[in-house]
Amino acid sequence: MSGRFAPRAPLTTVPTRPDLLLTLSPLRRGPHDPTFRTTPDGSVWRASRTPEGPGTLRVAARGGEVEAEAWGPGADWLLARLPALLGADDDPTAFVPRHKLLLAAHRRRGGLRLTRTGLVLESLIPSILEQKVTADEAYGSWRRLVRRFGEPAPGPAPDGMHVMPDARTWAMIPSWEWHRANVDGKRSATIVRAARVAPRLEEAARMAPREARRRLELVPGIGPWTSAETIQRSNGAPDEVTTGDLHLPGIIGWALAGDRSADDAAMLELLAPYAGQRHRAARLILLSGQVPPRRAPRLAPNDIRAL
Repeated sequence: MSGRFAPRAPLTTVPTRPDLLLTLSPLRRGPHDPTFRTTPDGSVWRASRTPEGPGTLRVAARGGEVEAEAWGPGADWLLARLPALLGADDDPTAFVPRHKLLLAAHRRRGGLRLTRTGLVLESLIPSILEQKVTADEAYGSWRRLVRRFGEPAPGPAPDGMHVMPDARTWAMIPSWEWHRANVDGKRSATIVRAARVAPRLEEAARMAPREARRRLELVPGIGPWTSAETIQRSNGAPDEVTTGDLHLPGIIGWALAGDRSADDAAMLELLAPYAGQRHRAARLILLSGQVPPRRAPRLAPNDIRAL
């Protein structure tokens, strides 16, 4: 290994049966996320800011095992938590399909595991950026901010990979840089408030999901949608279904009952038979591709940078 790279942790193998990309894809914020990359050899690369510092993780399936190595100050932390990241704390056998669509999706996506990163801020900040805007807008903002204020990923990471900024840097980003990243004042203020209490929020990764969500929602600007989207990833929470979403109730209503006009209450009623596994049920429905036909144009992007 060339001396220009940060020291790497020893190669680690973990017996596993998950589908790597399927399991880790919720951590990817768009096709050009600077913290997440896949390479032609089948490897998945992640750049994370751990409690011990920045780190780069590479994982690849080799037969019945996952091979992993990591670089940077956070390397040992990332490898120690690799099993949880790959779904070792998840129990897919607890899910009992009660609808033919879910039965088919569960069989077809047998390698799905619910990841648990143990890191709150890295999922919270992009979730805040996704509040009430199109996915492409949020992905673009995340990409610009991470590249502008983060740092290059340690080790031989693919070109362009970056570790997101630390909490202090997020809190110090000036207003004009938020504007250039197409982030309005409400979302940027929420991120700044969260960054200022980052240690307290990171404690939520070790809490029960409901308690963790309550901790996050103490921050003004973080509501049920954002807390669910975060805790699903940081805590690997199989029952924390997202409410307040523009599209999800209609998708689930259509898939399970042919009701594209379903609201949150109707969605939760349809998911009630999957109590304890409602997030997994919703994830499988999304993976099934059974979405209602489009009746209206897509939400138009809103670019505030011209204002």
